[in-house]
Formats: sequence, C-alpha cells, structure tokens
Amino acid sequence: MALRIGDTAPDFSAETTDGPIRFHDWIGDSWAVLFSHPKDFTPVCTTELGYMAKIKPEFDRRDAKIIGLSVDSTDDHERWARDIEETQGHAPNYPVIGDADFHVSKLYGMLPAEVGGDARERTPADNQTVRNVFVIDPDKKVKLILVYPMTTGRNFDEVLRVIDSLQLSAKHEVSTPVNWRDGEDVIIAGSVSNERAREIWPDGWKEPKPYLRIVPQPR
Repeated sequence: MALRIGDTAPDFSAETTDGPIRFHDWIGDSWAVLFSHPKDFTPVCTTELGYMAKIKPEFDRRDAKIIGLSVDSTDDHERWARDIEETQGHAPNYPVIGDADFHVSKLYGMLPAEVGGDARERTPADNQTVRNVFVIDPDKKVKLILVYPMTTGRNFDEVLRVIDSLQLSAKHEVSTPVNWRDGEDVIIAGSVSNERAREIWPDGWKEPKPYLRIVPQPR
C-alpha cells in the first residue's frame, strides 16, 4: 500500500527494545515520529539514531514521541545501541522496533509485499527503501512523509521545525511560509475568509496580494 498525507497510520503490534507495543496505544494522545532504517550496523543510520537520542528532549517538549525501526531483530538493536553510544555519545533512549519479519516495513509501503526470507541474509541495499520519516498526529493521521537515500543523513532539526508548524496550524487558522521558524510571521490560511479573518485579527494584516495575508504568529 502507498501511504499518503491524511491517511490513518496503520496500527500494528511489534517487539521493540522497550518491550512489546501496540502502535496506536503507544502513541496515545501524543504526536509521534516513526523513522526507519534498512539494516543495523550501517554508518549513516548510526549517526542518525545517536542524534535523535541527543535531541529527544526537544521532541518531549513538543509532546512528540519518537520510535525507530530497523529490519533486524531487537537483539541486534541492543548490540548496535552499544556502538551508537560509543561513536555518537548517546545511545537510543527511545524504543526501536524489531522488524526482522518485514511486517511493519510492508505495512507502511517501504518494502514490497512479496519480500520474504531471512532478514539476516538481506543487505542494506536490499532494504534501501526503508529510509522514511512519518510524523503522526494524536488522531493517528499521517501528517508528513519524508524518504531519504541511504547516502544522505536525515535532518531531524527539520522534523522539529515541521512539527512546530503542524502543531501551530492545528490550533490556529494559519499556514507557515518558506523556511519559517517558531516566532516568525505566518500566513492566514487560504480557507479563512476576510470576514472571518477580521474577527480573528481585528488589527488587520499585511496583504502584498489578496491571497497572501501575513500576520504575526499567534501565541
């Protein structure tokens, strides 16, 4: 299946480095970030898991849970965690899903349905499409999908920026412009009429074009 923004994130049960979970129950009323890896003991992914551990407090501050996935067993994940801590200074402090049966990777459209066999016999290149980031809201809807090649480390600071934007637009009738950062001006959502906008922003707005109405970020 091909997941799209707005779809309900598929639910699943899985073993993780923190024990068994049911995904939707694990998310609860929080936001969630699921980020996936083609294989344990891969160089780029090692740096990514370490960095996510380092900046986990930033996700906590946004009430966003993080969970990793790699196409190997949780036993391998535990051994890999020691390498991650040694080389990156931070071991994963969040659960990592064991997906040696490819179940979640297939469910989320990262591997074809026909993939089977022993995960240990597959190379990272065999699983190179398992390089996704999914941001999921408390209603279990997919709000962001990013797919990276194996040779390019992911920018998780950008994921934080997107969560800031998504959470802002979920509470207020605004959108965020290019390269927006928390605290900068925003755009009145296109779905908001001028009549409605005057109720929300009685002091008015900047309007370089009728379709581009700029206001300070709501607080």
